[in-house]
Amino acid sequence: MSRTPAVGAVGIVGAGAVGQAVATTLCMAGFCRRLLIASRTAEQAAALAADIDDMRQTTASPVHPRAGRVVDLADCQAVVIVVRASFTNTRNTDVRMGGAVANAPAIGQLAAALHGYTGTVLVVTNPVDVMSRLFAELSGCERVFGIGSNLDSARYRAALARHLHVPATAVAGHVIGEHGDAAVVCASATTVNDQRVPLPLQQLRDELTTRAGLISAGIGRTRSGPAGAVLSALHKTLAVDDGIEELSAPYEGGWLGIPLRFTRGQPVACLPSLDAAEQRQFTTADTKLRTAYQAVRSLPELESPDSERAS
Repeated sequence: MSRTPAVGAVGIVGAGAVGQAVATTLCMAGFCRRLLIASRTAEQAAALAADIDDMRQTTASPVHPRAGRVVDLADCQAVVIVVRASFTNTRNTDVRMGGAVANAPAIGQLAAALHGYTGTVLVVTNPVDVMSRLFAELSGCERVFGIGSNLDSARYRAALARHLHVPATAVAGHVIGEHGDAAVVCASATTVNDQRVPLPLQQLRDELTTRAGLISAGIGRTRSGPAGAVLSALHKTLAVDDGIEELSAPYEGGWLGIPLRFTRGQPVACLPSLDAAEQRQFTTADTKLRTAYQAVRSLPELESPDSERAS
C-alpha cells in the first residue's frame, strides 16, 4: 500500500453495498488523505466512517474517514455517487433500466445540493448513462462521468484473455455504448499482442450479458468490480495517471459510454473504428439512451424549478 495519498479529499454519497466497497477500496489503496461519507441518514454515514476507520487502524492506511453531509463535500477533488433508492426490480431484461424512475429523484436532489460543484463527479447509480446525464444537466457541473463501460471493457478483456490463455494486459479492446443490454463490443478493433485474432464473439457477448446477474444472484449485488472501476477512473480523472478509460460522457448531443484518453486529467474522446454492424449497434444504444433520458427528465419530481434547487 502506498503511504503517500494521491489526492487530498474524496467524497462518497451512499453507504450501501457499493458505497461500502468503494470506501474500502479507497482506504486499502491509500488513495486520499480524507474520505468524506454522506448517506441517506447521518447514522449510516457515521457507521461506515467508523468501520473504515477501524480498517485504517489495522492496515496503517493514510486515509482518514469521517461522516458528513452532502454540502460538506464541496472541497473534495472528487465525489462518487452511489445512491440507490429502495425499490424492487422485477425486470428480467434491461435490468439496470429498472432503477430509472426510482433513482432519478435522488439524483435530482443531489444535483441541487451540489449545484456548481467544480470538482470531478463519478456516478455509479444505475442506469448510469441516464443518471450521469441527469446529474450533469441539473447540477451544472462540468466534470461528470459515469462508471460502467470501463467495467464492461475490463470484463471483456479478461474473458478474451481467459479464452486465449494470455494475460489480460495483452488484450486491447473496448465495450462502449450503454452499460446495459445495448452495450457494443468493439470486436473489429480488438487486438491481442497488437495482432487481430479470430474472436469467439457470441461466447464473449453471452458472458458479458450474464456475468453481473450471476454475481448478483450469488451475493446480492455487484460491488467489488464497480469499486475497482471507480478507483481506476479516479486515477485518470484526477491526473494521477494518464491513459484511456471507458466512461459515460457527452458525445454528439447524447450521453453514453465512450473511450476517453486522459492526459493530466483532461479527457479527449478516442473512439475506435467501428465496422458497419458495430456502428448500427452504437447508434441504437445512443437512440435508446436519449429516449430513456427524455422519459426520466419529464418525471413530475424533476419538472419543478424549486425541486432542482432544493437541498
